[in-house]
Amino acid sequence: MRKILLLAATAALLIPAAANAQAIITNGTIGLGVDAGGQLNIPGPTSRGGTGSYGLRDIATGWEATAPGCLCEGWGAAVQGTGNTVYANNAVGSSFTAVSFASTATTATAVVTGGGLTVTHAFSPSATPLLYQVDVTITNTSGADFADKTLYRRTMDWDIEPTAFREFSTIQGTTGAANVLAANNNGFCDSNALVFCSSLGATGDFIDVGPTDHGANFDFIFDALKAGASQKLTIFYGAAPTERAALGALGNVGAEIYSFGQSSDDMLGGTPDRRTFIFGFKGVGGVIIPDDDPLGVPEPTSWALMIMGFGFAGAAIRRRRVQTAA
Repeated sequence: MRKILLLAATAALLIPAAANAQAIITNGTIGLGVDAGGQLNIPGPTSRGGTGSYGLRDIATGWEATAPGCLCEGWGAAVQGTGNTVYANNAVGSSFTAVSFASTATTATAVVTGGGLTVTHAFSPSATPLLYQVDVTITNTSGADFADKTLYRRTMDWDIEPTAFREFSTIQGTTGAANVLAANNNGFCDSNALVFCSSLGATGDFIDVGPTDHGANFDFIFDALKAGASQKLTIFYGAAPTERAALGALGNVGAEIYSFGQSSDDMLGGTPDRRTFIFGFKGVGGVIIPDDDPLGVPEPTSWALMIMGFGFAGAAIRRRRVQTAA
């Protein structure tokens, strides 16, 4: 019922007709459905699990991660303590004016404005095929200095096929990250960064909460922007056949914090024909994730050996993550 209500909220979107540009882009490993405001989830080819919308998709398996049910992936930027806000989310509401949208087969750049802020999301392949990179730039175009701090929110409802609406969610790296204001497992939050986002039972760093219907929400806080000044951060979206490969890919690009989404039959990551889906950030004042898998992508023979010969590797990595978080 919650998903139906959230989908119904799209009727209230405050987007001009000029914002109807969108694109499906892929690096051959990961596919993204990018909408006009820089949010994910657009109409596209049906996934292996039967989803007719395209958000974050693993090309090899055909599994979709964000588009089944609620199209809740989105973002918001705002000035703390003011009414200056701009945001985009296809399920729970958007408020922006489109400036431009350009795309190729592998890239997309969305530029929007609102609340005295201009926000650019530039999507491109990253240094590893397991991750797409999104360079975010928030610019004060109000013509005056802002006295209050800059906020950025990114939300996604994990709906991991083939067990969409029953997934495990993990968040790590937020503890001690200077620019993390809050993090939780509520993937249904309003993308307006001025609206409080309550959790669905898990906050900060947590591991394998679920399986249930939830996701990940991150709130960041940065210095106040003077007129014409910009704040930048980078987002990563991806998928990997194992948690080790996912962590290696994040380390390879210098990510600092992340969320994993895994289907209810793949809690440890590494089950054949399943994927660990990835949502990561850098430039947010955290500690860079160690790159213990420099290639990020195991060869097929290595993948088979990991399954047959190292059945407890996933559990060992998870123990290491718990110790690190402690």
